[in-house]
This record gives sequence, structure tokens and C-alpha cells, in this order.
Amino acid sequence: MRDRVDGFLDQWAAQRTDLDLAAMGTVGRSLRLARLLSAGLKEYFAEHSMETWEFDVLATLRRSGGPLTPSALAASVMIGSAALTNRVDRLVARGLVSRDAVPGDRRSLHISLTEEGRERVDSVVEGHVRNQRRLLSGIDKDDCRALDEILRALLVSLGDVP
Repeated sequence: MRDRVDGFLDQWAAQRTDLDLAAMGTVGRSLRLARLLSAGLKEYFAEHSMETWEFDVLATLRRSGGPLTPSALAASVMIGSAALTNRVDRLVARGLVSRDAVPGDRRSLHISLTEEGRERVDSVVEGHVRNQRRLLSGIDKDDCRALDEILRALLVSLGDVP
């Protein structure tokens, strides 16, 4: 079985016989996979009138079990503070999250789900999980677990740790 990356590697191998292209294949496949998975997620969320970033923020607040500071939320959704401020502003305007001062500390804020925000994220999360299973249906559960272990090891080796 061959994929598109094999064609690219064949072209490189014909031009540069001196290169070990194994890493190029792995990275190329990882990048293509990320784009395809992202498109599959984006399509699902669009069916629910939601952007991927909206779900990411709402789901982060939902799974955390309580309010988060802006810095904790930004770290969890892996974006900068300016981008987070813009996203939170948009979600506040839609009534999905609230931004409240921390009692006794006027310099600190907490961002929380509103009841409407909680209902919104809960209404799409089960379908999101089903969609993720669909996106991975090309490999069996054992291969999925093995891939998960390999990806975890690579992420940890690149410093993506709690």
C-alpha cells in the first residue's frame, strides 16, 4: 500500500540518492495526517455551527471542572494571551462564557462556562468522540493504541509534558 508521501520520497530518492529519507517520510505523513484530521474535525463542528477553536475553549473549561485563569486557559488551549483575549471576548458576547474578577484580587480573573456554554459543549461532545472514532476507523484498536504510545513518546521527547 502506498500513499502520497511515498511519491514525494521516490522523487527525492531519484534526485538525492545520498539522503536517508526515513524521517522525511514520518514527518511528512504526520503533517498530512494532522491536516486531514483537522479538516475532519472542522467539518463536524461546522455542522453544529461551531468553530474548532470555540469547542477547544469550551471543552477545556468543561473538562477542568471549574473556572480557569486566563493564563491557565491559554496554556491548555496552546495559544497566546492576545488570541485568547479575542476568543474569550467573542464567547462572552455570545453568552457562552463569563469573565469574573476573583474576590479579593482585582487584578485576577476567572473564566467560566455559563449554563448555556455548558449545554452547548455537552450537546456536541458525544458526536465529537464518535467523529474521532470515525476518523481513526482505518486502523484497528490495537494499532490505534500502539500509535498512541508512539505519539506520546515522541511528544514527550519534544518537551510536550505537563
